[in-house]
Order: sequence, then C-alpha cells, then structure tokens
Amino acid sequence: MDWNQLAERVLSGAELERTDALAVLESEDDELLGVLHASFRIRQRYHGRDVRIHVLQNAKSGLCPEDCAFCSQSARFHTGVDRYQVLSVDELYEGAVKAAALGAVKYCMVTSTRGPSQRELDVICAAVRRIKTDLNINVCTSRGLLSEGQAEQLAAAGVTRFNHNLESSREHFPEVCSTHSYDDRIRTVRAAKAAGMEACCGGIMGMGETFEDRVALAFEVRELEVESIPVNFLDPRPGTPMADQTRVSPADCLRALAMFRFVNPSRDIRIAGGRETNLRQLQALALYPANSLFCNGYLTTPGQGAEADIRMITDAGFRVAELVPAI
Repeated sequence: MDWNQLAERVLSGAELERTDALAVLESEDDELLGVLHASFRIRQRYHGRDVRIHVLQNAKSGLCPEDCAFCSQSARFHTGVDRYQVLSVDELYEGAVKAAALGAVKYCMVTSTRGPSQRELDVICAAVRRIKTDLNINVCTSRGLLSEGQAEQLAAAGVTRFNHNLESSREHFPEVCSTHSYDDRIRTVRAAKAAGMEACCGGIMGMGETFEDRVALAFEVRELEVESIPVNFLDPRPGTPMADQTRVSPADCLRALAMFRFVNPSRDIRIAGGRETNLRQLQALALYPANSLFCNGYLTTPGQGAEADIRMITDAGFRVAELVPAI
C-alpha cells in the first residue's frame, strides 16, 4: 500500500473505504512510520501542530448499575474503586479552576450512572453555569443515557460538548454490555447533537474485538458526524470481567489512531484512557495522528502527570493549543 497516496485521496476529499481502513490496521511493522507520516499529513491539514488538552473530573464514582465488562465503576463488580455520590458545585468548580490553570481547553465532568437523576442534573448544571461565568474553559459532560429534555437542560446551562462512547462495533457490543443496547447509546449521541451540543463519541481498543470491529466503530462515529473521537486502550482493571485481557501493543495502538484519522480526517482524535500503559515509550508518536489527549489522569487511574505530558508535547515539536471558545 502506498500510504502517501492514500493520504492524498483523503486530502482531496475522498472518503476511505472499509478495505482501506482495514489495511491500515493490518500493515506490517516495517510500514508503521510510513502509516504515521501519512496520517500526520491529514492531521496537519486540519489541526496543524496543536495538541488540545482535556482534563477529566470523576464527578460520581463507583455506583453505576450497568454491567459494562471493562468498567471498574460498575457496582456489580468488586474492584475497590472509591464510591461516592455526585460532587458538590464547589468541588466541581474547583476542578475546573485546576483544569484551566493547566491550559486545558475542555473540562470534562463524568458520572458513573445509567443516566442522571434530576438532582444530579441540577448540580451539574449549576456548576456549569458558575464555571462559564468565571472561567475561560469549555465544558464537556458525560452523564450516561439521556432521557427526554435532559440534553436541552445541559445545553441551556452552557455545556458545549456531551460525551457518550459507543465503546465498540455493533456486532461486538453484546460482549461488552447487556444492560442497555447499542441503539440506546446512538440515541443519546443524537439527542445531544439535536440539543445543540457537540458530540464526543469513541470507544475502547483491546476488549477482544477484531480489526473489523475497530473499523466498524470508526465508520459508525463518522456516520454520526461526531466532533470528537476519544480512542481508549483497555487498561484491564482487577475485579472486572475483562481483567485478564492482553493489552494492545504500542504499534497496534498507533495503527488504530492512524486508522481513525484516515476515516475521520477533520475530527478531534484524542489519545484517551490507557495511553501510558499501552503506548509506553511510544506515546509521543501518537501525536502524529492524534491532536488531543487527556492530561493529568483518568477517572480511576493516574496518568504520568501534567508536567510530563506538556514536556512530551513540546519535546516532540508540537504545541499546547490555546482555547478557542465554542460558538
């Protein structure tokens, strides 16, 4: 495969076929740098050398009733994670202050839940209104499945982006979760967009899926026209049904990120959970296809730290993106 020719096709406006996307995932190790260079050409067209920093806040931990097999926050599994109800408005606001001090463009408040209660929604909305009044930072929330009218409440409070991952392909999803359906997730993504919010929607590599499943997910989020795609790599959590899964190799992580860039050329592709434990010494190479990352840790696991993240970005010749307020 001529990877630069494939990049030229994408840059000329052509949409990749599934066979092309699969070829990226199946490429040989000797081709890896060529794949990354070709994906970087696309990334550079739409995002230059900017890296957008996002900071996560675990706003409610360990109390989710769903049975997602990868998740240490499911109340069905004995994982030892902290369990607490939704944080206060003051606590959520303080998290935003810290995120803004790191230069984050997005502060992402996440709750472990099937869907928000009205009380939880009121707390989140109050926090968002205070954050948007005082701070120069955009707000993303992840609230599980949304009921009628809830997306509109979040948008009215000032939430600019809503996260709800599909996690895997439609075919593989029953191996991941049985307590809600793939279509439930798609409906929530569409509800968020219909309410005027951007959609953040991706998945997790390394849950026993095939390369075809990874390609199917990339095309599913393309069809949904989501603005942001977090690409997670499973960091197997003790106590979950997926605790014994083998981690994705660094090279396969890079191929997955490149494939998502080829399929979704203009979108925000984020190196998300499992970055440090799966990519290891090759983390910096992930910046060639991806243009954003979660900084300063994840929901229940620490990262390498903001100072190391920013040094990695600048040492690789990239720059931390400045905030462009959402329209």
